[in-house]
Amino acid sequence: MPATLVRSRAMITKTLSATAVEEIADGALIQEDGVITEIGTYDDLHRKHPSLPVVGSGREVMLPGFVNAHHHVGLTPVQLGSPDMPLELWFVTRMVARNVNPYLDTLYSAFEMIGSGITAVQHLHGWAPGKLPDVEKRAGEIIRAYEDIGMRVSYCFALRDQNRLVYQADQDFVASLPPELRGPMQRWFDRFQLSLEDNLDLFRNLHGSHNAKRRVRVQLAPANLHWCSGKALAAMAELSRSHDAPIHMHLVETAYQKEYARRRGDGTAVEYLDRFGLLGPNMTLGHGVWLNEKDIDRLAETGSCICHNCSSNFRLRSGVAPLNRFEASGINTAIGLDEAGINDDRDMLQELRLVLRAHRIPGMGDDEVPGMAQVLRMATLGGARTTSWRDGLGTLEVGKAADLSLIDWDSIAYPYLDELTPTLDAVVQRAKASAVRAVLCDGEVIYQEGRFTRVDRDGALKALHDDLSRALADDEVERRQLSKALLPHARRFYADYIDPRRHEPFYRPSSRV
Repeated sequence: MPATLVRSRAMITKTLSATAVEEIADGALIQEDGVITEIGTYDDLHRKHPSLPVVGSGREVMLPGFVNAHHHVGLTPVQLGSPDMPLELWFVTRMVARNVNPYLDTLYSAFEMIGSGITAVQHLHGWAPGKLPDVEKRAGEIIRAYEDIGMRVSYCFALRDQNRLVYQADQDFVASLPPELRGPMQRWFDRFQLSLEDNLDLFRNLHGSHNAKRRVRVQLAPANLHWCSGKALAAMAELSRSHDAPIHMHLVETAYQKEYARRRGDGTAVEYLDRFGLLGPNMTLGHGVWLNEKDIDRLAETGSCICHNCSSNFRLRSGVAPLNRFEASGINTAIGLDEAGINDDRDMLQELRLVLRAHRIPGMGDDEVPGMAQVLRMATLGGARTTSWRDGLGTLEVGKAADLSLIDWDSIAYPYLDELTPTLDAVVQRAKASAVRAVLCDGEVIYQEGRFTRVDRDGALKALHDDLSRALADDEVERRQLSKALLPHARRFYADYIDPRRHEPFYRPSSRV
């Protein structure tokens, strides 16, 4: 990548605490071959390197590139006909999803992510029908989309080898259904043909093909405790150790998952994972809404990470994660947009505000609620640490990757903004995705003034639209009918699954004033 000089009105290089950042007025940096080589003021760097091409007008705020640390799909569930519902019922409604082109689908959400300043994403591939070659081909199309558009991806395929619809063995759930639903339900299960060994081979194959690339990494994703057998968990732990591969795993997203863990292991989900040696800096737990005090302390002790998916938790009625407790314990926390944010898009700037506001418990203790710098750190360095890039991303420092965004200051400050307002406060509370003027990944400008430099956005979206304008295929029709018919049976399965008195939410407003 040719060397460039990137300038700003103000450059926020890194966070120093939950409330403080390092900021350089008139800040600038030089990147060579995707790596930051110098940092200073624009005047100084331009004087030293007058011939370098300049990115930025000097009217922008420069930030480290955001990391979306938990992402699944392009078109959102709502766009595909699946409304927000309690998570366990929502799994059933997700059957209605169309057979979407994975390359175009991935580009769709990548456009939204990059447009809000995201330069790296943890892509958790949830489902793919077929045998190993079919799944591997689909994974390759997803990775190719990210490579074509230019952003970083840490890809992982979510391993499921049991309990694939409700928290019960597949064969037992099929047997519990009326006779007319057993055949369609079994056909749905039969679409997914990867064995446990196939899942392990998929990781090995993709890791060998992609993990040495600059903008691609391959990780592991045991999907969730209820979805993974003990044999699968043991295999994931061994692969993580042998390949030094990070793991991203959904855990205790809902009270029903907490109860499942109790029934399965006579303890908590965290205690169960600990038996397999899965906890540690390579483990990131997605959601973690129903962790208890002992769980949180153990995660902190082992250096495990948590990805906070605030929008998803609200939308699917999962609860409010105890983020303030995570932070107080010293756990590395990240931010994930999951299927979609609160506005049914992938806008990290909006998600920063949601995380900032959702955990403001009553009282006057400033250290008990998220600070501006904290949410920025979660969306940058915190997310980077859940990937194989670890501390190589997430801050603007010499030797780090040149992943960054430039946000128009006038869009934030016009028609008036008091000079007492700190720069980061203004950005977090007022910046919209429309203010993102440029995004660089690995030193390359991949988005500038509303235009993606590598991919024709309008053409890709038209191709996606045209592809989905076709009539429903027979299997899509059957899945839609099955989804509707299954909902009352799923409701019945969970009706008496938990004793509400046993599963009070961890999160409560502080009693102190």
